[in-house]
This record gives sequence, C-alpha cells and structure tokens, in this order.
Amino acid sequence: MPHVIVKLYAGKTEQQKTELATKLAEAVTAVLGSKDATISVAVEEFDPADWKEKVFTPDIAQRADTLYKKPGYEPA
Repeated sequence: MPHVIVKLYAGKTEQQKTELATKLAEAVTAVLGSKDATISVAVEEFDPADWKEKVFTPDIAQRADTLYKKPGYEPA
C-alpha cells in the first residue's frame, strides 16, 4: 500500500516511465510516510484516439468527486 496508477498517452520512453515511477514513489514516501517496499506504481499507455472513451469519461468525468487534482489549463 499504496498502489499508484498513471494513465498517459503512449510514446514515452522506458527511461521516462521509470523516472516517473521513482519520483512518484519518493513523493508517496515523503507525504504519506510509506516505506518504499510497500509502494507500487503502474503505467498504462493509451492511444490518444482512445483517451476520451477509455480514460477521460470513466476515470475523470464520471469520478470527479475522487479527483484531488483536476485537469485544467492555465492561461498563457
């Protein structure tokens, strides 16, 4: 505990995904006090054409009450 799942567009390198997983695990340790051995991180890649149907609608739009960081864009 905990298990973190990151869903993103396909195309990131293995190095990028590994670094992301490492940084997320470090953040979980720092914020929650979890031991590194108890943290798991998964990366799920999606084709951009499938994002709305497979990720945005079921995980973001329909579960907005569970989001602690909501998507949005800052003005330039």
